[in-house]
Amino acid sequence: MSAAVRIVLADDQALVRAGLAMVLGSEDGFTVVAQCEDGAGVLPAVRAHRPDLVLVDVRMPRVDGPEAIRRLRSEPGAPPVLTLTTFDDDEVLWAALDAGAAGFVLKDSPAEVLVDAVRAVAAGGAWLDPRVLPRVLDRARRRPAPAAGTAVLDRLTPREADVLRLVCRGASNAEIAGALRLGERTVKSHVSAILAKLGVRDRAAAIVAAYDAGLGR
Repeated sequence: MSAAVRIVLADDQALVRAGLAMVLGSEDGFTVVAQCEDGAGVLPAVRAHRPDLVLVDVRMPRVDGPEAIRRLRSEPGAPPVLTLTTFDDDEVLWAALDAGAAGFVLKDSPAEVLVDAVRAVAAGGAWLDPRVLPRVLDRARRRPAPAAGTAVLDRLTPREADVLRLVCRGASNAEIAGALRLGERTVKSHVSAILAKLGVRDRAAAIVAAYDAGLGR
């Protein structure tokens, strides 16, 4: 039996934290190891508990989600971050993705969607809620630095393009390995090469670039 996914929660509302902890704690294979009332507690909690994933609200007092992510990403071996947001939180949402979040899930999502998102991100994948993805892409296109275009995607090998398509579907490294009959180390090497060729830091940004160039559709 595989080890449980260890999770740190960060949300300024005690009832929300309790609800998240109840949903995730009741799911087989998940363990909530710490709860933080704002982003200031995320880095100390990660250092103390070494979780596999951090679930963080984007809007919190003192230290919000994007700033907590920026602080966390400077930590060696930092776990991936899944952000919680609302449908109309575009500005802070984009800041969280730009800071290095592995994805986002809407607060009104059903419990099973939250569980799927946590599983995907903890396994090394990304999660971009399809209800908000078109707005994220639109924002990417309007940024001063243009998103990767087809010329950049043409630099990918056919195998790298196959891997990126599966990344866009939220597949983990293990799922990509199974689908393409590759070893997980080979998949990790392909993902690293894809990020370098696209000039992005993480899977979420790679998904935006792929959709913008038409590959992820």
